[in-house]
Amino acid sequence: MAVVRDRPISPHLTIWRWGPHMVVSILHRITGAGLSIVGLAALTWWLMAIAGGADAYATFAKAATHWFGTLIFIGLTWAFFQHLFSGIRHLLTDTGMGFELRANRAGAIATILGSILATVIAWAYWLGAFA
Repeated sequence: MAVVRDRPISPHLTIWRWGPHMVVSILHRITGAGLSIVGLAALTWWLMAIAGGADAYATFAKAATHWFGTLIFIGLTWAFFQHLFSGIRHLLTDTGMGFELRANRAGAIATILGSILATVIAWAYWLGAFA
């Protein structure tokens, strides 16, 4: 009969204390999927509206400028910046930078705050440019 030995327990989410680095890692995956699905759907609709003529484009423009459409595009903008800054952060950690706990935490927080700030700046510019 085989001898049963105690095996080490694999770390689980209930064991780890949540930190900004974990949130940024999960957000990177979510924003990548969101950009792929929602962004591609919006791009496809836009291209089909352009190809469909003036009436089709007017329908797209009406939906895009509606408050819900604007909210979706603001969300896509934030997802783009979050994914971009998170990707840059991952690139830097791949080179060996930012593994210390303090630097890792600061980089993760900077990623979140930077994406929010970049989104606000971009939309303030776009809304001001078209007003």
